[in-house]
Amino acid sequence: MKLKSVLKGAAGVFALTVGSATAGGHMANEMTIVSWGGAYQASQVNAYHTPYMAMNEGLTIITDESAADGVARLRAMDEANNLTWDLVDAEAADALRLCDEGLAMPIDHDAVLAAAPDGTSASADFGDFIVSECFIPQITFSTTFGYRTDMVPEGVAAPTDACAVFDMDTYPGRRALNRRPVGNMEWALLCDGVPYEDVYAALETPEGLDRAFAMLDTIKDQTIWWSASAEPPQLLADGEVFMASAYNGRLFSAIAEQDQPIGMAWGHQMLDIDGWVVPAGLPEDRLARVMDYLYFATDTQRLADQAKYISYGPARASSAALVSTHETLGIEMAPHMPTDPANMDGAFVTNYLWWADYRDEIDARFQAWLAQ
Repeated sequence: MKLKSVLKGAAGVFALTVGSATAGGHMANEMTIVSWGGAYQASQVNAYHTPYMAMNEGLTIITDESAADGVARLRAMDEANNLTWDLVDAEAADALRLCDEGLAMPIDHDAVLAAAPDGTSASADFGDFIVSECFIPQITFSTTFGYRTDMVPEGVAAPTDACAVFDMDTYPGRRALNRRPVGNMEWALLCDGVPYEDVYAALETPEGLDRAFAMLDTIKDQTIWWSASAEPPQLLADGEVFMASAYNGRLFSAIAEQDQPIGMAWGHQMLDIDGWVVPAGLPEDRLARVMDYLYFATDTQRLADQAKYISYGPARASSAALVSTHETLGIEMAPHMPTDPANMDGAFVTNYLWWADYRDEIDARFQAWLAQ
């Protein structure tokens, strides 16, 4: 099979095409799948898109890297009555918001997704990762910190947790943090001494919010604020920052695949769930194609296959035993997973239900603070 990548108009959008026969008459022959770009999207291409296209000759999958703006873009498409996306990769909190707003379609998981090889239903196999009727889990991942190993001051121990980012005296140099409040607000309070069990209650109060922003103020003028998830590994690789928050799979790619002088500071990593949402209102032929793709791409083997390319854990229980070594490097993947016991010191799970309720409000203040 010959895989062809073609630039399609806007930067960051590619068409992946496999030639010859058309798909079934009732299914669209083109599908736009929205994800996060970089190593993560490449893992989806390798594990899902390419084998699915091999089974459906004549199908074109357009991969769009705009998932970071997924909620805003779907709201705009709904307002304009012009839905151009077919399937969207979303974090759990965003999936909840989209479902609440009627922008994502409810799914009967057991009716439309494959059972586990032993017959366990899809809903039982995914378990608690199904946080919404509109959400199809895919991976577990974390946002953690990477640092330049060659920029650690002489005689100083390397960083081990997120709080090092606030310690400018011990670890001088520029930082890189996400332009979104999620994670930054939690780390600000945790590293200012607030116990994790009190963090979200504190963020519901003016005093707690002020305390978090005051902590972030201490590093604001030394911080590069990133939007695209490919940015922090590149900033680290270029030596532009000493320390950066990033998705653990992006850091794994930079360290293991690119041999960059980057270390992992796993302490206080923020665990989260990522998966698919189907935009509400798709025409029948496009919806049929999406559901056919999802049945294939979310089965036990495909989720395990993705873990061959990136260090994110599969969301199905039945996939875990199938995770082994990296497809090309041959290294064991388990130690690089965020859920490995050695990496779990101080780890916390994103309160996606809380963020679904408070995200718009806190994001407005966060963006205003960045602009000051």
